[in-house]
Amino acid sequence: MGRYYKCVVLLVLIEIAQICLCVNSNIPCIEKERQALLNFKASIAHDSPNKLSSWKGTHCCQWEGIGCDNVTRHVVKLDLMNPCHQPFWSREEEHFGHYYLYNLDDYMPCSPIVAPNVSSSLLQLEHLTYLDLSGNNFSGSPIPMFLGSMGRLEYLSLSHARLSGRIPNSLRNLKNLRFLDLSFNYYYLTQFEERELQMDDGTSWISNLHSLKHLDLSGIRLNDTRNLFQVLNTLPSLLNLSLSGCRVDNSLIPRYAFQNMTSLIYLDLSSNELHGPIPESFGNMTSIESLYLSGNNFTSIPLWFGHFEKLTLLDLSYNGLYGQIPHAFTNLSSLVHLSIYYNYLDSGSSFSFNNLRKLLYLDLEYNRLYGPIPEGFQNMTSIESLYLSTNNFTSVPPWFFIFGKLTHLGLSTNELHGPIPGVFRNMTSIEYLSLSKNSLTSIPSWFAELKRLVYLDLSWNKLTHMESSLSSIITNMCSLKYLYLSENKLQGELMGHFELSGCNRYDMEVLDLSYNDISDRLPTWLGQLENLKLLGFGSNFLHGPIPLSIGKLSKLEGVYLSNNLLEGVLSSNIRQLVNLTYLDLSSNKFDGSIPQSLGKLAKLNSLDLSDNSFNGIIPQSIGQLVNLAYLDLSSNKLDGSIPQSLGKLTHIDYLDLSNNSFNGFIPESFGQLVNLEYLDISSNKLNGIMSMEKGWHLNLRYLNLSHNQISGSIPKNIGHIMLSLENLFLRNNRLNGSIPISLCQFQLSNLDLSKNNLSGEIPNCWENNQVWSEINLSSNKLTGAFPSSFGNLSSLYWLHLKDNNLQGELPGSFRNLKKLLILDLGNNQLSGSIPSSWTANTFPSLQILILRQNMFSASIPSQLCQLKSLQILDLSRNKLQGSIPRCIGNLEGMTLGKSTSSSVHMQSYNLIADAPQTWSNEFLTDVNALPPSTPVDWPSQFVTEVVKGTELEYTKILELVVNMDLSQNNLVGFIPNEITWLTGLHGLNLSRNHLKGEIPQLMGRMKSLESLDLSHNQLSGTIPSTMSALTSLSHLNLSYNNLSGSIPKDNQFLTLDDPYIYANNPYLCGSPLLNKCPGHISHGTSQTKGDEDEDEDGVEKVWFYFVIALGFATGLWGVIGTLWFKKNWRHAYFRWVEDIVDEIYVAVVIKVAKKKKNMIRNHNHE
Repeated sequence: MGRYYKCVVLLVLIEIAQICLCVNSNIPCIEKERQALLNFKASIAHDSPNKLSSWKGTHCCQWEGIGCDNVTRHVVKLDLMNPCHQPFWSREEEHFGHYYLYNLDDYMPCSPIVAPNVSSSLLQLEHLTYLDLSGNNFSGSPIPMFLGSMGRLEYLSLSHARLSGRIPNSLRNLKNLRFLDLSFNYYYLTQFEERELQMDDGTSWISNLHSLKHLDLSGIRLNDTRNLFQVLNTLPSLLNLSLSGCRVDNSLIPRYAFQNMTSLIYLDLSSNELHGPIPESFGNMTSIESLYLSGNNFTSIPLWFGHFEKLTLLDLSYNGLYGQIPHAFTNLSSLVHLSIYYNYLDSGSSFSFNNLRKLLYLDLEYNRLYGPIPEGFQNMTSIESLYLSTNNFTSVPPWFFIFGKLTHLGLSTNELHGPIPGVFRNMTSIEYLSLSKNSLTSIPSWFAELKRLVYLDLSWNKLTHMESSLSSIITNMCSLKYLYLSENKLQGELMGHFELSGCNRYDMEVLDLSYNDISDRLPTWLGQLENLKLLGFGSNFLHGPIPLSIGKLSKLEGVYLSNNLLEGVLSSNIRQLVNLTYLDLSSNKFDGSIPQSLGKLAKLNSLDLSDNSFNGIIPQSIGQLVNLAYLDLSSNKLDGSIPQSLGKLTHIDYLDLSNNSFNGFIPESFGQLVNLEYLDISSNKLNGIMSMEKGWHLNLRYLNLSHNQISGSIPKNIGHIMLSLENLFLRNNRLNGSIPISLCQFQLSNLDLSKNNLSGEIPNCWENNQVWSEINLSSNKLTGAFPSSFGNLSSLYWLHLKDNNLQGELPGSFRNLKKLLILDLGNNQLSGSIPSSWTANTFPSLQILILRQNMFSASIPSQLCQLKSLQILDLSRNKLQGSIPRCIGNLEGMTLGKSTSSSVHMQSYNLIADAPQTWSNEFLTDVNALPPSTPVDWPSQFVTEVVKGTELEYTKILELVVNMDLSQNNLVGFIPNEITWLTGLHGLNLSRNHLKGEIPQLMGRMKSLESLDLSHNQLSGTIPSTMSALTSLSHLNLSYNNLSGSIPKDNQFLTLDDPYIYANNPYLCGSPLLNKCPGHISHGTSQTKGDEDEDEDGVEKVWFYFVIALGFATGLWGVIGTLWFKKNWRHAYFRWVEDIVDEIYVAVVIKVAKKKKNMIRNHNHE
């Protein structure tokens, strides 16, 4: 009974205490302290998170972030911590989160308080024990000295507060302080200048803080603080110490370090400059439980490291550990978490996890472990998270099923191959499974049994099929959120088109099957995945319409269906996808009009409908997409005028409307697009004039108005207004007038004003801005001399000035254009001689030189032979004299295997698709064999060349073309034999000169030749029989010479049967000419005895060849049949053949080498 009364009394006392507290809570706080808080609030410049919005009224103890003593009502706590500072991602979150994170703000609200400094009004809070201002912005101000006067402080956190300057020694007065965090304070004045906290006066003040249990100085440079650990040893109560990123090296850690820190349970020395073995002084930490040593350069773990009996967490990632997994780990029996990723460990075969029975988390990613997963791993019976990605493991052992508690398994980027191992079937607790970037081939149907699976990544494998349809696999996987099957070879119809029925609700958020070969329709069951946020089926062969059921996916944020064969109209129910942020339907077969309902997608950030067949006008409702940053409607069949409503897209930075049929003017409302950086309206029917009014695109970096009907002059102030412009393309319009001088003031990379009606002189104002890549002023009416200031553009790669009326000689300043790849000055009125200063030192990378159709005279300078990279040399239609220099054979860029035509910057299928039919595909076969030769954009370039008698403009295969044209000059002398060394030439034109002598006998070496024109010269002698070996030759012109003898009749000459090829060579005979060669007998005479004998001989020849063929067939099939059924005979025969081939190959190589050496020796004697 007494016990009962005691309980009743206790309950009554508790109730009275609660009433007193409640009454007390309504008492206003101390007025002096309330006023101090209001003064602190007044010092705040910006309160974006509205943390201080509740700071009003008399009850300051109820304000957000304020804590008061329940009895005295004094303010004892001020907590304004902002969580936006420097997010820390655990490895667990990293594995789940790195694939799919749309908006970081959804996960971390980042709105700090901004103030010029920490207000001294805090001094009035004399009873304050807890102060947390971390994660805010104090504008680079120093830590205030007055904090040292707040002697009652027990907790002080100023981390990530953007403070700078010296840490005040006055903090030594905070003798009650238990928690001190000054970590990671940086303040950036500019992109390249920052301020930070400094420990200039040493760390001795810390030794006064005897009550300190938690100290975090991370991010503060301590490399000049020599007594650091001597001071830390005076803090026997210290439990947690963080010195991450402090530039601590081995010299700062003496042997006595940690000697008195026997209570230390947490130590973070990550991201420092420690190296070699773990220092022996670490052994003094007898109580350590968590040890972070990542981001150093430790190379080995000593055996004494196993004495840390209480250690539960060890992080040694990002170090230099190599060899075996350290054996010292075997004694860490309390270890729960072990991270050793990003090291150089290459073997774990002898390591045993027998003593690590408590281990729950093991991360060995990014090492060099190889072979099967070691058997020693099977003792980790408690393991829950195992990450082995980015190693060289080849197989998963059968005993792997014993990991019954395993929830996370990472095996991506290894060497697993074949079907997905069946042992995974028994791992029913698995939630995270990553097998990406292996060589797995098929997806088993039993995956549906892994019902707890949340994350599954099978991307970047060699998967070709699924044992059952996609729908049958995921129909029971209710918890699956992330499914990645992209970058495989899945093909056929594998979706499955029955409704999902195994779950009341599906958690699927990401479904990615992009970059496969799936040739199916989009299934209607997609509408059942009501939580889906990302749908990726891009780059497949999907066909048919988008199912209407997708309109049910109201949580959808990203849809990627580009590069398929989808068709039909875009349904208006797309307006139901109210959370859609990214929509990419590009490169399909959609038609019809763009629905007005797109304007309802208020959150849309990126819209790509390019490369379809949408027609009609752009709906006005597009202007309602106020969050749109990316809009691409290019390559459709849209027409009408560009709507003014696009001017409302004030957040847009990328706009592409090219390759449509828009007409009218560029909307004036575009002047409102202040964030626009990329604008392409090329290849339309726009007209009007260019206007720079109304703040036209102040931030624009790329502007392409090419292939329109824009007229008028280029605004003279264009260079003063569009200050950010880097690329300007106005090609093929109707622009007139002169080139504005203000263009020289741009920091341009590419300028294309070609194919207009521009006139006047090129301004002589060009300055080097180190970013120039291309200038194209071709096909205009420009006059005058070359501006010498072009020589200032030392970074220039492309210079096109053809088809103008430029006059005078070439300036000497051209020698400064050392990066030049293309120089096209064709079809002008340039005169003088080709500069002899154009050598390998002048143009070390020049690949295309076109000077055709000018008035250059004198001889071809031999210095041109030094241009080792030259692939196209066109000097035709000039007044050049003299002979072709014999050094012409030194142009290595025109030799087989040396020309950069083997090095391209585009996929082979694009090249072959765009190659003119006049070129064969033989020289396109090894397009991807070699790495690119230059870091520039070849496919955007174009030149015009006369090849096979036709003027052709080369664009996307330009870098593959190897051509020489010296035609229509006054060249004399012989064709040098050295020209036959140019085995990579596809076209050679020496016509309409005064060349004499014979065609070089070694012309048959030029196996790449497709076009050869030697017409209208004075060549004599016979056609070399070696030319029959030119199997690629399809265009030949030898007319109007003095050639004699018979025309070869074999191989390639059988296809060259046009008489015009050989016309006007009086002494040339044979088919296809009517001029028969001597000894030819007419078929019109009567048959003589001799003829009859020839007939009899013919019959005998027929029988002779028949018997030979029969014997050959019998012998051949006798041998083949024997080899087919006798395996050991077959192997012996093939070995014998290989030996014979090797001997022949060696003999030929030696003979060719000797012959080449003799030729060089003879050449030198000559």
